[in-house]
Amino acid sequence: MKKSNQEAAEKITFKNLRRLYFFALLTIALTIIVSQFLVQYNLNQQLSDSKIINFSGKQRMLSQKIVKEVLILHYVSDSATAKKASHLKEVLELWEKNQNALENGNDSLAFPKEKSETLSKLYLEINPIFNKIAQTTDSFLLNLQQKKSTSENQKLVQIILENEGIFLSKMNQIVTQYDLEAHEKVTEQRRIEYWIFGFTLLVLLLEFFFIFKPTNKKIEKLIAQLLSSEKKALKLAYDTEIISEIKENSVKELKSLNYAMENTLLYCRISPDGSIIHIGEKFAKLLNYTKFSSNKKFSEVLTEDEKEQVNFDRLIFEKQRSGWQGEIKIVNKDEKEIWLDLSMVPVMIKKDELELLIVCFNITERKKAQREVERLNLENTTEKINQQKIISSKIVENQENEQNRIAKEIHDGIGQMLTGLKFSLESINLDDREKSEQKIEYLKKLSLDIIKGVRTATFNLMPPELSDHGIVSSLSKLTQELSKLTGKEILFYNKTDFDQRLDSLIEINIYRLTQEAINNAIKYAESSHIIVQLSHSETLLSIIVDDNGKGFDVSSVDKKRNSESGMGLLFMKERIQYINGRVFMNSIPGEGTRITFNIPILK
Repeated sequence: MKKSNQEAAEKITFKNLRRLYFFALLTIALTIIVSQFLVQYNLNQQLSDSKIINFSGKQRMLSQKIVKEVLILHYVSDSATAKKASHLKEVLELWEKNQNALENGNDSLAFPKEKSETLSKLYLEINPIFNKIAQTTDSFLLNLQQKKSTSENQKLVQIILENEGIFLSKMNQIVTQYDLEAHEKVTEQRRIEYWIFGFTLLVLLLEFFFIFKPTNKKIEKLIAQLLSSEKKALKLAYDTEIISEIKENSVKELKSLNYAMENTLLYCRISPDGSIIHIGEKFAKLLNYTKFSSNKKFSEVLTEDEKEQVNFDRLIFEKQRSGWQGEIKIVNKDEKEIWLDLSMVPVMIKKDELELLIVCFNITERKKAQREVERLNLENTTEKINQQKIISSKIVENQENEQNRIAKEIHDGIGQMLTGLKFSLESINLDDREKSEQKIEYLKKLSLDIIKGVRTATFNLMPPELSDHGIVSSLSKLTQELSKLTGKEILFYNKTDFDQRLDSLIEINIYRLTQEAINNAIKYAESSHIIVQLSHSETLLSIIVDDNGKGFDVSSVDKKRNSESGMGLLFMKERIQYINGRVFMNSIPGEGTRITFNIPILK
């Protein structure tokens, strides 16, 4: 009666455990479904936000392109004026269309009509400026078509330039606000995911302590009871017919359990000396174990390496009372490498009669995956190191070329002029007054050329305006000097009247980046007009270099890391990273190139 009550209690306990297990799985499934729903929803929102931010940035680019086209049409008259005016009109229409989509929403672009209060306020502030630029540009095109006086167009150009800087500043605020709101959405999503993650961990912990752990103890106890019942049944089978029936029932139950274990688990029963008592069919098949090798120890079946056999026998001897769990690697008879997650559990059959239950899991595929991940990580690290070596060697090579260029410039230019000055001084004959006066006039001119050469060399090394007056003055001087030297029209505009001084490291890097961009436009783009524009907000300094050259395919050049153009772009990106800035390159083959440098202003 007492035994029957105990079995009934165990059945109720298992039933409750199954219910808890089902509830835990259901909770985890619901958590994953809710998490995926939230993630997908937020991802769709982020895609829309990124598209809006991209369009907002494009609006800034289009406004600057309008200004560039207006300046070119106003200052440059050629046979292609009508074509350029038509192109300006197309850009203006696209600009107005995009602004309307951003402000009022667009279903085809998935732009929302509803906006936050801050964005609505910003759009209300930018509308008059936007309309002013659009109307003034229309008037400019109309005057251009009617061939009115340039004085009227000069006023319109001045209005456009004055309003374009304000438009860029306001548009920067709108982009910043879009980015801030997108960041808030991501933060909220991260917070929700943390809550879901914590809840899932809690469910798993509760499941471990209240389901898996009790179940594991029940199974260990059940296995011990079954093994004990089997031996008792064999001994009592010879006594009575009634005990025989009990034994038969016990054998049937044991066969059912053994069948399940044989076909699902990699398991084996061994004695404390390592001899095999029983091995499951699935495990025997994996180890190529047959009846002919039944006299072998478990370590001999597991591996043919004698050293590994000794190590495993020692492990069985040392851990037969406490048990052991770990990963081992074996090589079967087919020379296949197999990884096993092995657990050795001591089971007390009778007093002073011990058996060891070996339970394994085949983790070979997992190990292969881990090795593949390690190999890929090593390849990635090697590739980065090689790339950095190339960059370092190119930097050293460029420095060496620059030093050779400066040395050659001083030797061929200033050196020869100083030599000529020396010989001219030595050849002056004060007795011949007329020739002496001519030579002195020549020496004055030669001295001026030497001073000019020295200034040019020192200007290329470190312009004095940069250290004395700052980045604005040095960029203005740079464009003037290059315009004189190359004969190309190079203009500089300080659109927001920026007059702050920055850290010297930041200023020299900004100067070198701008110098590199202008030199590339002169050397590779074959452009005739280059416009450098500087603008700023409270937190960002922006420098834009536009040219009307032949342009290039940014993606194809970026892939050619070993070419001169590809390495030039890479060095430009490396230098901008030194000052925590970002560079954006937009180029259309046959139309021109725009390079934008954005540098944070630290307070």
